[in-house]
Amino acid sequence: MKFIRELKEGDRVFDIYMCKHKQSAVTKNGKPYENVILQDKTGTIDAKVWDPSNPGIGDYDSLDYIEVYGDVNNFQGTLQINVKRIRVCKEGEYDPADYLPVSSKDRDAMFLELLNLVKGVQNLYFRQLLEAFFVKDEDFAKKFRYSSAAKTVHHGFVGGLLEHTLSVTKLCDYYCKAYPILKRDLLLTAAMCHDIGKVKELSPFPENDYTDDGQLLGHIVMGSQMVAEKAAGITDFPHVLLTQLQHCILAHHGKYEYGSPKLPALMEALALNYADDTDAKLETFKEILENNSENQGWLGFNRLFESNLRASREK
Repeated sequence: MKFIRELKEGDRVFDIYMCKHKQSAVTKNGKPYENVILQDKTGTIDAKVWDPSNPGIGDYDSLDYIEVYGDVNNFQGTLQINVKRIRVCKEGEYDPADYLPVSSKDRDAMFLELLNLVKGVQNLYFRQLLEAFFVKDEDFAKKFRYSSAAKTVHHGFVGGLLEHTLSVTKLCDYYCKAYPILKRDLLLTAAMCHDIGKVKELSPFPENDYTDDGQLLGHIVMGSQMVAEKAAGITDFPHVLLTQLQHCILAHHGKYEYGSPKLPALMEALALNYADDTDAKLETFKEILENNSENQGWLGFNRLFESNLRASREK
């Protein structure tokens, strides 16, 4: 089997993948086609079925394991499969373990590192809040360790939410050392809580898709609500600390057009926004490079970065 991360422009594929998502669509000329996201343990790739009525396209649906025949091309800097034939596979033809993308980092080690950062929070109320999530709430902690940080854009794998949260928290810890004016306990607590709503926004693997609550509310609003609910169970939790923490969560996307209900008004909220954006964009760039590992030159225009990207690594 050739894994998705190994694919390169010009390849012809004839392998089994999991159909993570299937959506019917229509071209500008009114011709029906299908958007498909294929997945294996190394990641996902977009695919297009331009002729769904083709007899070679079997009857398949989301979460089916399908044998795909097609060609890999490059569309606006992103690899895509032009699908010619599809066959639904039977149980026994595939190993499910090959189709679940997993963090390359040890989840136990990452979670232990996060718990050590919790212990380093000096403010009693913030530390109690963090322990209420990551230590005492076993159901939440299990979901947090297992969840992804996104459907497709960055950290879209098992353990992705934990990996992203730890990276953002460590960046914020560095900011506190470089800029002592920052309130470390507030910033680190906000960093560890900024994406907790994603355990409700995204369904568990293998689906890893938006829930109804995720579509209607989003992880930012739900994360703010979750923090308020936990704080309500802590005796005399100061209102000012809660509102500052909630503000950091509500403003961590930085701009209204990026889905942020509030713009950063606190220095800690601004620092969290930059840490979150830095980790998300660098991980996205890393995943683009890994998905184009054979291409050491220009990778084409990418809409997210609004630039023609290039691999800087030497052969």
